[in-house]
Amino acid sequence: MNLCVFQGTFNPIHNAHLRVANYVADKYDFDKFLFIPAYEPPHKECDLNMSIHRFNMVKLAISGNEKFELSDIEYKRRGKSYTYITICELYDKYKISGKINFIIGTDAFRNIEKWYETDKLKELVKFIVFERENKFNSTDLVYLKEKGYDYIIESLPFENISSTDLRNKIKYGEPLSDYVTKEVEEYIIKNELYKN
Repeated sequence: MNLCVFQGTFNPIHNAHLRVANYVADKYDFDKFLFIPAYEPPHKECDLNMSIHRFNMVKLAISGNEKFELSDIEYKRRGKSYTYITICELYDKYKISGKINFIIGTDAFRNIEKWYETDKLKELVKFIVFERENKFNSTDLVYLKEKGYDYIIESLPFENISSTDLRNKIKYGEPLSDYVTKEVEEYIIKNELYKN
């Protein structure tokens, strides 16, 4: 099985996430494409009471798209959502051909050497890297290739949407219809999320 994973905090999931996912799914035609919301992100401060809401929003955002599946692997495990542990569990669960493909932004990839068990992780995944910053230069990441990280950089232009910005918009009562799906926006309003 040729598997692709899109793991993240998704706080909330927005249209730039979906744009990247659709681009990858259309280009590579993977056998399975999993969205994996983190239960407790190890590198971010995150309210654990929001975990189920983030999970539900991803579910709503990808519902009706047969290319995508939602995985609860990190919710079942609880605790810190270390990518290495999740990837190992996926190898145990599925008959993987080659390496698991892993979507990541340039901002996170620059810090990949700080991730838990990074030297073991880099043997298990191929990173599909997307530009997440202005004036990105691909030569900036060559040193990671030299250190054994297997990656390709995709050419999808940078779209400046961040979950942090969206949370601030909600806080100040701005509409989100240009940034998230209708279902996600309705869920946020109904559950009065990100008000504080």
